Amino acid sequence: MGIEKEKRTIKKMILVFCHGKHGTREGLCPECQSLKDYAFSRLDLCPFGDKKPSCRKCPVHCYTPEMRERIREVMRYSGPRMVFHAPFEWFKHRVEEILDRIFKN
Repeated sequence: MGIEKEKRTIKKMILVFCHGKHGTREGLCPECQSLKDYAFSRLDLCPFGDKKPSCRKCPVHCYTPEMRERIREVMRYSGPRMVFHAPFEWFKHRVEEILDRIFKN
């Protein structure tokens, strides 16, 4: 997944999380904005560039433990809801996961 695509995905997931958990209607609350900024800064510094694997599969964990837990919370909440907010991207992601499992073994 390319860096810009990764940024769009994480931005969308944080937005879904912030709206659902923090009740924001437009934009992000300061806490979620700082998480997004942190995630973007990590992506900008990624040594893998556009050949970056998903964070789950990455051999380099560049988030601090606290931020990793925060982003996991966002993903746990937003992941299942993405089918309603970005159905095409969600479907493509699921197909890629399935194909990865099939061809990994």
